[in-house]
Parts: sequence; C-alpha cells; structure tokens
Amino acid sequence: MAKRLGKGLGALFNEVESTEDHVVEMVALKDMRTNPYQPRKTFDTDAIEELKVSILEYGIIQPLIVRQSIKGYEIVAGERRFRAAKEAGLTEVPAIVKEYDDKKMMEIALLENLQREDLTVIEEAEAYKNLMDELGLTQEQLSQKLGKSRSHIANVMRLLSLPEDIILNISNGELSMGHGRALLGLKNKEQLYPLVDKILTNNLNVRQVEMMITELNEAKKKEKQKKKSDPFLESQATKLRDVLGTNVKIQKNKHKGKIEIEFYNDDDLERLIMLLQK
Repeated sequence: MAKRLGKGLGALFNEVESTEDHVVEMVALKDMRTNPYQPRKTFDTDAIEELKVSILEYGIIQPLIVRQSIKGYEIVAGERRFRAAKEAGLTEVPAIVKEYDDKKMMEIALLENLQREDLTVIEEAEAYKNLMDELGLTQEQLSQKLGKSRSHIANVMRLLSLPEDIILNISNGELSMGHGRALLGLKNKEQLYPLVDKILTNNLNVRQVEMMITELNEAKKKEKQKKKSDPFLESQATKLRDVLGTNVKIQKNKHKGKIEIEFYNDDDLERLIMLLQK
C-alpha cells in the first residue's frame, strides 16, 4: 500500500525538503524503535489518549518518518503518533523511510518538538547542548540553524548550570524558567536551597524572587566590604574625623590610596582647608 505525500515535516526544517517524491509505506509497529536522540523525556498521557481517540476515528493523517536500522526501523519523527497507535491497538502505521545519519536524526527530533512546543525548558536546554556538542556548533550558528535568537538559546542553556535537584524542579513545573534565571543571579550559593524552599512554600512569583535576590546580594556585598576593612585605616580615619569634625574615609589598594573628606557647604570647605594648612 503506497500513496504520494504533499509537503510534510520538511516544512519544519531550515533545509526545506519536498516529500512529494517519497512513498508512504505501511510499517509494522513491532519493527519500530523509538528515536535514541529524542529530546523529549516525558509524554503527556492525556495528549496520547486524545490522539488515540483521533486515530481510532480518522486514522493516522500524517505518516511517521523512520530510518532503517539493523533491527527494523528507528523513528525519526512521530513518536507520539507511534505511542498513540500502539494504545489504539494498531499493528502497522504509514511511514516514510529516509536515510539519515545520527546527527540528522538528532537535529530533526529537536526541530519537530520545538515546532510543536512539546519540550520542557530543561529538555530544550539539553537538546541545544547535545546539538552543539555533536555538530560542533556555536550558539550563534545554532541560532541561525534553528531560527531562535542567540540570547534565547544562551538563557535556556544557562539553566543547566543550576544544581540537579533545582533543574528537576524546573523540569517538573514547580519552578518556571523565570525563577531559574533569577536564581542564577544569586551571589551566595549557600542561600540557594533555602530560597527555593521559600519559593515553593509561599508560591512566590518571579518578581518577588528577583526582589529577594537583590536584597540578599546587597547584604552579601556589604558583608564583603565590612570584612575587607583594615583596622589600621579605620583607626586613622577615626582620628581624622575627630580632628576635622566631619566624616572621613580612607581607601587603600595594592599600590596607592585616597582620603575622602566630606564638607557640606563653602564655609565648611574653607574651615577644613584652614585646619589642613595648620
């Protein structure tokens, strides 16, 4: 059983490929294997059930794309249809057999899921990383290939630098991408887990988390500055404050330093100059 096919998944890819000359074959489900490069780790059971009902009523409208392997066929695109067809009790499905190498398999699997917005943000980040590693691409090159902005790819991939259990929180929807991006800005990493606990317990939104992180970072900055204070310089500044009757700061680095003396108006400045001239 075969028929001609109009434009199919090729329209999803940057390298647009006409499928008009490809024959649709009926392939046994028992001979099919899932795509080893499938970026999607979880499949919505409700969505599979809905697709199963549709298949039982209308059949599979869009053929799967597969490649031949040593043991039957590997699914290039259409794993959800494959799963729903099994649930529906089908023994075979329409498919187009293509010759793709591993890199092309990975690329098409990602593109298919991105087009349908089926990936979680973590699955998306991992897929970007795998594509860059396997194809030797930069973020800019990947951006051009996928039609996504480089900043979007960079922001998504940065989430992978978070601890694994927090990545899991994002992956299962307990935290959003916005929460994850905000957490990346926290300076004191020891405060990361207590903050995540607060977010989950109090259902904090991204804006609230950003404000908390700003406060925590400011506190850390002040603490760092306090720790760096030199007791000798502090004592000398105190002596000058007593003599001059105004606030004095002394700052010193490796090669030089400076003294800051505050004044409040022209008369106060003149008074300080007279004191310094004595």
